[in-house]
Amino acid sequence: MESVELFTLEGKGRGLKATKESWAGDVIFAEPAYAAVVFDSLTHRVCHTCFKRQEKLHRCGQCKFAHYCDRTCQKDAWTVHKSECAAIKKLGNVPSENIRLAARILWRIEREGTGLSEGCIVAVDDLQNHVESLGEEQKKDLDADVETFLNYWPPESSMFGVQYISNVFGVINCNGFTVSDQRGLQAVGVAIFPNLCLVNHNCWPNCTVIFNNGKIELRALGKINKGEELSVSYVDFLNLSTERKEQLKRQYYFDCTCEHCTKGIKDDLMLAAKSDEEHKPSAEEVKEVIQFSKDTLEKIGKARSEGMYHEVMKLCRECLKKQEPVLAETNIYLLRILSIASEVMAYLQNFESAADYARQMVEGYMKIYHPNNAQLGMALMRAGVTHWHAGVIDVGHGMICKAYAILLVTHGPTHPITKDLEVIRHQTEMEMRMFHENEYVYYKMREAALQNRPMQVLPEPAKEVPVGIFNKKQ
Repeated sequence: MESVELFTLEGKGRGLKATKESWAGDVIFAEPAYAAVVFDSLTHRVCHTCFKRQEKLHRCGQCKFAHYCDRTCQKDAWTVHKSECAAIKKLGNVPSENIRLAARILWRIEREGTGLSEGCIVAVDDLQNHVESLGEEQKKDLDADVETFLNYWPPESSMFGVQYISNVFGVINCNGFTVSDQRGLQAVGVAIFPNLCLVNHNCWPNCTVIFNNGKIELRALGKINKGEELSVSYVDFLNLSTERKEQLKRQYYFDCTCEHCTKGIKDDLMLAAKSDEEHKPSAEEVKEVIQFSKDTLEKIGKARSEGMYHEVMKLCRECLKKQEPVLAETNIYLLRILSIASEVMAYLQNFESAADYARQMVEGYMKIYHPNNAQLGMALMRAGVTHWHAGVIDVGHGMICKAYAILLVTHGPTHPITKDLEVIRHQTEMEMRMFHENEYVYYKMREAALQNRPMQVLPEPAKEVPVGIFNKKQ
C-alpha cells in the first residue's frame, strides 16, 4: 500500500491520506475482499466466487448450497468453502448472509491468525464495531445472531469468545461493503475490505469506490495532493444536509462535520421554489406541495411493491401537476418523482415520455451532484439510452458522451459498463451522422429496424432505492 498511509486525528480517529499526487480517474488502490458472501435472495443466481450473474450455475455436490460459474470458480473457492460446506451439511439448513459472513471471517482468522493479512494495513478485528453504541433492540438482534452463529459454528473449529464474535458482527454492521454484479448494476452480496474501511466519509468526497473484476478500486475524482486525506461518501448526496447527518448518525454512529453539512451547501437548491416574476409561490404553497409530494412517494412505494405501474404513473402525473408551478427544477421532491416516472415509462415502452422526464431529471442532477459523481454518470447514461430509444438522437448522443466521460473517471475504461457504454457511444455517433446526412432516410431505416425487432421487455423498475456503498442491516 505505497500510495496511502494511515494517520490518526484527535476527535476524528483513523483515516488514510495520499502519499503521492493523483488525478481524476487514477486508481489509488485496489483491494480483494477479506471475506464475502452472496445475498440470501440471490444464492442460486450469482457465482459464490466471482459474483457474476449467470443463467446456469454449477451447484456444490456436497452442501447443495454454493453455486459457481464453472469448475474453475469452484476450485478457487474450495479453501474458503470447505469449512462452510461441512457446517451447512451438519446444520441441515443455510443461515443468513450475516451469519455466513461472520463465519467466513472467523475461519480465515483461524487459518491465518489475528495479525495483518497480506496487503492489509489494519487487522479485521481491529476495525470499528460500535457494539457499545447499539440500542436495546439492536442488542437483542445481535444476541440472536450470536446464538444462531454458535449453533452453526462446528465444534471442531477454533472456539472464539462471545464478546469476540459480537465484535465481528459489529464490524460487519459498520463496514460491510455492497458487492455488485459484473456490470455494476445490481447489488448481489456483502464483503469486508479492511483498507477501504479506513477511508473516512465526506459528503463531497475526493474519491469514489467501484467493484471491478473481483476487487474494489478506490479512484480519484479530481486532483489529490500528496498528504491530503482520502474520503468517500457513505450516503447519497441527493438528500438535505440534515437528512444525511441523521442517516450517518443512525447507521455509522458519527456526526458529519464536512463543509457541505456544516454550511448546508446546496440545501437551498434542493428545496428551491420557482421564482417567476409572474407568480412567485408563497412559503405556505411550497410547504403544502412538499408534504403532498412526501405523501405521494409513500403511495408510489406501495403501488410499486404490488407491481401496479399504471397506478404509479397516475400518482406521478398528479404530483407533477402540483409540483411544476411551485417547485424549481433542482427541488429533490420534483427530481424523485421525475426519476420514478422516467424509469416506469421506459419499462412500459413509452420512450418519448420517459425521455422527457429523464431530461428534466438530469438537468436538475447536474446542478446538484459533484461533476464526477458515479450516480450522475449512471443517470446520464440511462437518460441518453432512453432518448436513443425515443429517436431523439442528438440529445441522446450528447448525454451518452457526458456519461462516458464521467464513467471513465468513476469506473475506469476496463469496467464492463464503461465498455458497454463505449459501444453505445459509437453506435449513436454513427446514427447521428446518418441523421444529419439524410433525416428522411434515417427515420425510414429506423422505422424498418424497429418493425423487424422483437419487442424487448425491460427489467421491472427497482422497488427499492439503490443501496449505498456500505451494506447496512436494516
